Amino acid sequence: MNETPLALALSGISFMMAVIWGQPLLRVLKHFKIGKFIRVEGPDSHSTKMGTPTLGGLMFIAPVVLLTVLMNAVSLLGLNVLGRSILLPLGTLVIFSIIGAVDDWEGIRGRRKGLGMRARTKFLLQVLFATLIAFALKYMLDVPEMYWPGIKGEISIGIFYIPLAVVAIVGFSNAVNLTDGLDGLAGLIAATAFAAYGGIALMQGQIFVARFCFTLVGALFGFLWFNVHPAQLFMGDTGSLALGATLGVVALMTGQWLLLPVIAIIPISETFSVIFQVFYFKMTKGKRLFKMSPLHHHFELSGWSETQVVQRFWLVSLIGAILGIALALV
Repeated sequence: MNETPLALALSGISFMMAVIWGQPLLRVLKHFKIGKFIRVEGPDSHSTKMGTPTLGGLMFIAPVVLLTVLMNAVSLLGLNVLGRSILLPLGTLVIFSIIGAVDDWEGIRGRRKGLGMRARTKFLLQVLFATLIAFALKYMLDVPEMYWPGIKGEISIGIFYIPLAVVAIVGFSNAVNLTDGLDGLAGLIAATAFAAYGGIALMQGQIFVARFCFTLVGALFGFLWFNVHPAQLFMGDTGSLALGATLGVVALMTGQWLLLPVIAIIPISETFSVIFQVFYFKMTKGKRLFKMSPLHHHFELSGWSETQVVQRFWLVSLIGAILGIALALV
């Protein structure tokens, strides 16, 4: 645990970098009118958010990339600050942010204005890159395949590791994307999950993974400075797809990916609310299980204010993160 001070210091540095660079980014996005289209089928209260700058994921991605690259560069001077293993989650963050940025741009200025990239195209790109990342995790980094709470030692799952890793990466990329529907929600949930996995990595002795996680947590807090209600900008798919995929990779690197449904209980719940809604709608020929999906919209239409939904969801997420860390210690 003597590595904790540096990990937390990196969090503070990335927070300050995000806050400092956030205002110029916001001015640029406003100048070029890179504003969000709001779904007409969403809650009426969200119509006031039309035109709010998006692509805000750049606000936390840029400081994390810059800080991680700089910290790896100092290894040339003999300082062991960040390891090369962190280049994989960093690469995941960048690759999926590019996919998200193209999706955002297509929805704002592209041929599919208001819609974004075709779902099939986006999904295929996610699966392709997730497969490459899964192979890198297993055969290049040789990460622990799986830990089971209460059982000591790594559990080998052999050939099943690759498809399971792809499901985790792609699944959580889209799960965080579904969660990103209210001011501050996705940022708070993601920061909590990364903090939990940063703590788990510290306990495992995976110092570099922990430092990366806390660097991202600090940058997310910097983003939330501008994203809390009423949001000055949204992270867009640029941020949400990247956060979810990177969370999946970090969980896989610790071998504690079975704890994802606990630590990231809100993105899981949001995803299943959509699945159950569609299934129930088809089975009952038009009836709805929830007033609206994803789940946060259901509670909005049930009378909760946007701030109440975000704060209560975050409290549940925090409890899930604490429980997840406890299970990792069993």
